[in-house]
Amino acid sequence: MLKTLRIALACLVLAMAPKAHAAEQVDLLLVLAADVSRSVDQPKFQLQREGYAAAISDPRVLEAITSGAKKRIAICFVEWSGATAQKLVIDWMMIDGTASARQFGDQLLEAPRSFADRTSIAGGIDFAMTQFERSPFEARRKTIDVSGDGTNNSGRDVTTARDEAVAKGVTINGLVILSDRPLPWNPEHTNPPGGLGNYFKQNVMGGPGAFVMVAENFESFGMAIINKLIAEIAAVEPKRKSASLEAPASAR
Repeated sequence: MLKTLRIALACLVLAMAPKAHAAEQVDLLLVLAADVSRSVDQPKFQLQREGYAAAISDPRVLEAITSGAKKRIAICFVEWSGATAQKLVIDWMMIDGTASARQFGDQLLEAPRSFADRTSIAGGIDFAMTQFERSPFEARRKTIDVSGDGTNNSGRDVTTARDEAVAKGVTINGLVILSDRPLPWNPEHTNPPGGLGNYFKQNVMGGPGAFVMVAENFESFGMAIINKLIAEIAAVEPKRKSASLEAPASAR
C-alpha cells in the first residue's frame, strides 16, 4: 500500500511539473558579429551600426525573410575586439516583418560602443558559437556574419576557430571594410599582402555556400549589407561581383 502511495505521489509531482516547451522553429539562426577593434574608427563604427540597422528593415531583406518556409528568422548582434573582448549587444530576436525589424534597428542604434581593443576574429567566432547554444529558437541553418577591417592579431589561430565552427555545421560569411589609408603603426593589419578580401576568403569564411563581400567605400557598404543578408537568408548566390562564393577546401 505504501509503495502504491509513493508511486501515485511521484506521478502527481511529474504531472504538476512545468512542461518543457519546444524551441520555436525559424528558417535561419544568424549571428551578426561586428568588429569594433582600434582600427575601426568612429566613421567605420557608425557605418556598421547604421548599415545593419537600415538593412534589416529594407523591403528586399524582409521579402527574403517572409519568403522562407517558416517566414521568419532569428538574429542576434555581437561586437568583438580583443581575445577576451566580446559582448552580446542585442539578444536573440525573431524577425518576421517590419515591426520586429524596426525594433531591432532602433535597439542597435541606441546601444553604446562595446570596445576598442585588438582584433581577434577567432574570439568573435568562438563567442558567436556560444550564442547558438543558448538560442531559444531552432533552425536547420546557422550562419555567422563577420564584418571587419583587419586581420586576426589577438587570441588563437583564426582558421582553427573557423574550422571548428564549420565542423558543427555553421556557415561563416565575411563582409570586409576596406581602409583608404593603412594604419601608420601596422599597415599590413588592414592592408595585408593580397588584400583583406582574400585574407577573409582564405582564413575566415567557411561552410556550405560561404562567401566574402567587400565594401570599397561608404556608398557601397549599405548595399553590400543588403545583398549579403538576402544571400544569407535566402541561401542564394550573392549579386555583387566582389563576392567570393567558394571556400577553400580546408573550410568546407
